[in-house]
Amino acid sequence: MTLIKSISGIYGTIGGRPGDSLNPLDIVKLTSAFAHYIHGRKMVVGRDGRMSGLMVRNIVVGTLMGLGYDVIDIGYASTPTTELAVRMAGADGGIVITASHNHSQWNGLKLLNHNGEFLTPYDGKEILALAETENFCYANIQHLGQLTIDETFNQRHIDAVLNLKLVDVDAIRKRHFRVCVDTINSVGGIILPQLFQALGVDFEILNDECTGAFAHKPEPIENNLLGIIGRMKQEHFDLGIVVDSDVDRLAFICEDGTMFGEEYTLVSVADYVLSHTSGNAVSDLSNTRALRDVTLQRGGQYFASAVGEVNITAKMKEVGAIIGGDGNGGVIYPECHYGRDALVGIALFLSSLSQQQCTVSQLRASFPDYQIAKSSIDLMPDTDVEAILKKVRDRFSKDKSAQISETDGLKIDFPDRWVYLRKSNTEPVVRVYSEALSIEQADHLGNELMHYFYDMQKDLVLDKFGLNNNLILHNTTAPLKWTNYSFK
Repeated sequence: MTLIKSISGIYGTIGGRPGDSLNPLDIVKLTSAFAHYIHGRKMVVGRDGRMSGLMVRNIVVGTLMGLGYDVIDIGYASTPTTELAVRMAGADGGIVITASHNHSQWNGLKLLNHNGEFLTPYDGKEILALAETENFCYANIQHLGQLTIDETFNQRHIDAVLNLKLVDVDAIRKRHFRVCVDTINSVGGIILPQLFQALGVDFEILNDECTGAFAHKPEPIENNLLGIIGRMKQEHFDLGIVVDSDVDRLAFICEDGTMFGEEYTLVSVADYVLSHTSGNAVSDLSNTRALRDVTLQRGGQYFASAVGEVNITAKMKEVGAIIGGDGNGGVIYPECHYGRDALVGIALFLSSLSQQQCTVSQLRASFPDYQIAKSSIDLMPDTDVEAILKKVRDRFSKDKSAQISETDGLKIDFPDRWVYLRKSNTEPVVRVYSEALSIEQADHLGNELMHYFYDMQKDLVLDKFGLNNNLILHNTTAPLKWTNYSFK
């Protein structure tokens, strides 16, 4: 059983003992703390299609009403729909019941402020601390909140997307697209058909029942998408589209059944936006360099933020970016709202294809082609990650070809490749991302840094305990090949 608490909320596996998993007691505590902290009177609640969603919804809604909040329950709704609903309804905050790309035994609460945006790190920490104190005061009978059911926000979300200046509805309708879509039996199966109908797109939906019985692992990566890839190869479709359970992540599949690349979802949308409007773009440090390249080609400036949607949106506001997002297929388009939104991404992507009169594979071939390798380093108990990262930084500090960023972990950026190490907030590992012009070069660079990190970790542990025996080093994601360090 697992319960993970973060600044944006909590999520975990259903069942088990309090504090060890996502259970009614912990749901009540976090909901109560959030409601007390924002000092409001009106709250929006939406949920994805998970099997545990009704149970969690009932607890959340009952708790809010018990605190005197009027609750607008928008029913089955994506995360971006709920974000927009908070703003449209003039609510003081919102709660999205979802565990995003995690498996069906998981669920969670994402917390939104009055703008329908994720909380700041400070707010999140304050709420988690308040939840631990259990210093709550509930309403008496005269001041209990009221419940309103309002399921109009899916259509209102679609209307907001269609009204965006760069969504070329007429051009999309003239292309007569035929698309294959995998919504994994969650809320995408409800809202995406409505979007396609409004855009005049012919569609076939796979796994379209909003039952929460996910047809495959929800994360939209190639290994989980063999069903739709096979369907794309059997029939003629112009495009394949995949979303996760709460429809904030977006992946495309080319007409020939090959992956467009989740990293390139944002690249393609940003290139289209920047080709029509001058401005800046933002992504986090782990995103492909291709976004920087297309931003500069379009005359804009590119900025990198720390990992996490709240950090991306904060950076976008700071630099006035007109487009942003992350490498997980997350598109943030401020003209609509400051949140990852697959509907916005789909509409802008189809607009780009329509105006350029090209295929998906031709569009993909028009961008700089980089390859990203992703792995992780298992941490030994009491490993001083910061001390090791400092040693890695010092290793490259004299290399004039390397640009070093310590905004969030450590990123070493060379003219033709980069590597990024960041400690996970939820697991005892350090994430390792590396990018180059080929997957072999990216793997090599990542492995070299992993070897170097493991050596430093081993030495620090031996020094700490005065040992001289060899420790067994391992990596859960790939075998290590010991080579000479050749970082140039």
